[in-house]
Amino acid sequence: MKSMLIVGGDNLGGITKKLQQQGFEEVIHVDGRKAKMVQVDIPKKVDIILVLTDYINHNLSSVIKKKAREQSIPICFARRSWCSMMKEVEKQGLICCK
Repeated sequence: MKSMLIVGGDNLGGITKKLQQQGFEEVIHVDGRKAKMVQVDIPKKVDIILVLTDYINHNLSSVIKKKAREQSIPICFARRSWCSMMKEVEKQGLICCK
């Protein structure tokens, strides 16, 4: 079972369904708009973190990056476009978009 934490973006729309089609059985979403989000903990079961850079404050992005490194969880940074997200996730070797 693969799982992904997405940080940023108010609404994922059809992204969750597309990720499930790519094999991600669990997609956890944190919108990242509130300042208190820097206190959020990364769930232990997460295989990869995807940060949507056009919908997140810089401080939260830095905190998530630090926490991901501490827990040895791969992290990707992408814009909120399907192509951009999949390109970055593919680099981590969790999917193959060929």
